[in-house]
Amino acid sequence: MDIPPPFLTDSLLNIPGVRHGFFTRHGGVSTGVYSSLNGGIGSDDGLDAVRANRRHAAAAIGGEDDALCGLYQIHSNICVQANPLSNNRPEGDALVTGDCHVTCLILTADCVPVLFADRHARLIGAAHAGWRGARDGIIPRTVEQLMDMGAKKDTLTAVIGPAIQQASYQVGDDLRREVLSNSPNAEGYFIPDCHYEHHWRFDLPAYVLGQLTALGVIARKMDVDTYSDDRFFSHRRTVHENQGHKNVDSTSGADTGRLMSMIRLTNTTDDR
Repeated sequence: MDIPPPFLTDSLLNIPGVRHGFFTRHGGVSTGVYSSLNGGIGSDDGLDAVRANRRHAAAAIGGEDDALCGLYQIHSNICVQANPLSNNRPEGDALVTGDCHVTCLILTADCVPVLFADRHARLIGAAHAGWRGARDGIIPRTVEQLMDMGAKKDTLTAVIGPAIQQASYQVGDDLRREVLSNSPNAEGYFIPDCHYEHHWRFDLPAYVLGQLTALGVIARKMDVDTYSDDRFFSHRRTVHENQGHKNVDSTSGADTGRLMSMIRLTNTTDDR
């Protein structure tokens, strides 16, 4: 694997002292349904292949000598400080650090990945926001943790990477009620599904972006749909392909690979 795997970046995070990447599914060694850059240790893919993919992705953003810190993601509002000395994956859905020997890793397969950086405070973070985590406050919790460590709202930036977009994200009344129970002002992120009664199209990335901007964070989102763009793994697309149709708001089904989003601090702020 001499050729670095492809990844997306955003100029909000293209700042001195920070390297980041939202990786596609391409450029790894996994095969079958996990072809090819699967980062999911929790998937049924071979562990050696997953570890090789993770190393390859980290090296692409200069983190080949870093401690690669990930999580056992549980759709929570738990944010932890990355621990380069731990071999365990702590439960949670966001990581923060000011250590330049750490690469933070978040996994998604339709959920929203968010990468954070404060250039002046030399702090970074990475969050996984599914609808449950977003509803329960993983975004404000991550921002709060970064602020406690010294980040400032006028220098903290965040980018929402590739995720399922509203046109592809059909949900039922039950999910909408769950979101609105914690976020009554979120009604505008749902539009009625034009084909099915009691179903909606949910703009999860915009919901997350709204939380970030309400907190005063400089943020934007990539309008890249993991469901319709086959450069990316999509749990929902895999489910629908196995069921033979697309108009089902199911969340169960066959396994799929996990996309990696990574961010790290470099040793010098002159390094881009």
